[in-house]
Amino acid sequence: MLSSRFFRSLIAAWLILSAFSTCADTVLVAVAANFTKPMTEIAAAFEKSTGHSADLSFGSSGKFVSQLENGGPFEVFLSADDKNPIKLEQSGLAVANSRFTYALGKLVLWSSTPGLVDDQGQILSKGGFKHLALADPKLAPYGAAAVEVLKNQGLFDKLQPLFVQGENIAQTHQFVSTGNAELGFIALSQVIDNGKAFAPAHAPYLHPVGKIASGSGWIIPSSLYKPIRQDAILLKTGAENPAAPALLKFLKSPEALAIIRQYGYDLAE
Repeated sequence: MLSSRFFRSLIAAWLILSAFSTCADTVLVAVAANFTKPMTEIAAAFEKSTGHSADLSFGSSGKFVSQLENGGPFEVFLSADDKNPIKLEQSGLAVANSRFTYALGKLVLWSSTPGLVDDQGQILSKGGFKHLALADPKLAPYGAAAVEVLKNQGLFDKLQPLFVQGENIAQTHQFVSTGNAELGFIALSQVIDNGKAFAPAHAPYLHPVGKIASGSGWIIPSSLYKPIRQDAILLKTGAENPAAPALLKFLKSPEALAIIRQYGYDLAE
């Protein structure tokens, strides 16, 4: 009798797990390189919450668009700007009215050397460095924002000969962190201290953020560049995959928004 009940329980548990597994899907996601850290955390939370998984690829927003225009398999696109998702929507590659701003990016002038970059960015006009890294402004919105900052300060022509261009913001960060460039323009999310080590166990998302974790940097005032509106969009290749719209819905959840804030991003109103 006991043995029979035990086996019935085992079968019931197996059926439940089987049903859960059958309902779980994987979504292929193209993610702007600046959003690597927060999206990795969000994907883990998404899987834990929904059972669906997200297969993430990180890179340049401009290159992702080229891949998608040539039959790339991605089902959701998290861009570093709003222009590229609009372009995909207009070309019929994305689902109409699925686009929204998931984060507002922040630009920082950063060096891996403590004390090199002052908190007003005066080093740009004073000089004393041989290389200035930035992402390719033709492909990466953060690179375009860096160019805008330099032009607004009247320093573009003076500093252009010192440019070291990364293919995307991840490569740009690598140039600076390895010392191949003394300083560079990158995303705040790449160097921020998100405060996790000091977060209270009962409220892991309620902690101060915004400090640069290492090196030295100038968090550039948003008045010096146009808002970096980072938009997400559902691609038509993912329209029939339940995990794709589920991921976009999860990006708007309090849990995901808290992670986004941790990495120094602002949220669209």
